Amino acid sequence: MSIQAKFIKFHDKIKISREDSEYKDAREKDDSILKAIKSTLKDEGYPVIEDFLQGSMSTATGVKNPDEDFDIDRAIVIAFDGSPDDPIIVKEIVLKVLEDRGFKNAKIKKPCVTADYAAKNLHIDIPVYREQNGDYELAVGKKNSSEGNKEWSGSDPKGLKDWVNDSSTHLGSASKKLGQYKRIVRYLKRWRDHKFSTDVAKKVFSIGLTVMAKEQFSPSLDDSDKANDLVALRNTVNAMLSGGYFSDQGDDLYKVTVYLPKSPWKDIFVGSSLNTGTQFYNKLKSLRDKLDKAIDETDLVKRCKILNQVFGNDFEVPSSSSNIKKAAYATAGASGTSQGA
Repeated sequence: MSIQAKFIKFHDKIKISREDSEYKDAREKDDSILKAIKSTLKDEGYPVIEDFLQGSMSTATGVKNPDEDFDIDRAIVIAFDGSPDDPIIVKEIVLKVLEDRGFKNAKIKKPCVTADYAAKNLHIDIPVYREQNGDYELAVGKKNSSEGNKEWSGSDPKGLKDWVNDSSTHLGSASKKLGQYKRIVRYLKRWRDHKFSTDVAKKVFSIGLTVMAKEQFSPSLDDSDKANDLVALRNTVNAMLSGGYFSDQGDDLYKVTVYLPKSPWKDIFVGSSLNTGTQFYNKLKSLRDKLDKAIDETDLVKRCKILNQVFGNDFEVPSSSSNIKKAAYATAGASGTSQGA
């Protein structure tokens, strides 16, 4: 079995989509909650005119959480006309629905309403928007935010989703390159979950990894369009390190800055600590070095042992290489550019 076949097997083990059987309970709970929210908001005079998925379920970049938690990121949209000036009013209605349906730790965060459902290992985020003529505004603010800290803020959630899913910037084999990019995002998420403590992993945001990998994606397909995920991941990680996201703050400390490619164009890591930025930078460097080592290694078992250290036990190590042909994995011949997906 080739190293690419091992990567694909690993990818198939960690990926999760809305249609998967493991996601059945989350999918059913999502449908049920959505129905209740729509009914309640309609009764309160703010009928839902649209809803859509955000996050990894909308971009096919979801991974199974090692702790077996499942995420729902469901956007709720009300009409601009008739919407309250105070965005917290609508968020409080959504909060009450979640509380009444058995969610624990339900609370209003600045960008969304969030809660956990312990019985289903389920975490839910519900951002609330209002829309007029195709323009969206996000309800921003916490429950007790002052007037200056709550607002309807311009946002482009669908534009962000389309940007992640876009393959038009590739010359040739666009769909295969987009597929490779999305696998790389999943590899990076699992690397984060395996290599960072739980507290820090939560601060290395998935959307940050997704944007960085998209902007710096370096596809690797040979002349017959066969993918080389090991080389593509290594070159993408190297480009992420040199992509201007990390700024040296002295004393070997780093700040991470990654801007959203769509409105509101904000820094995804605004307010992040130097500890987060420094760990992110150092572990990303270590990842690149491990990938270099795996590329240089010619023995499949030894390669897989290196990658098992990087990603955890879902990246399987063969029991023996005695019957495995040793062949260096070429690093040349990568096609495409280092930008876009």
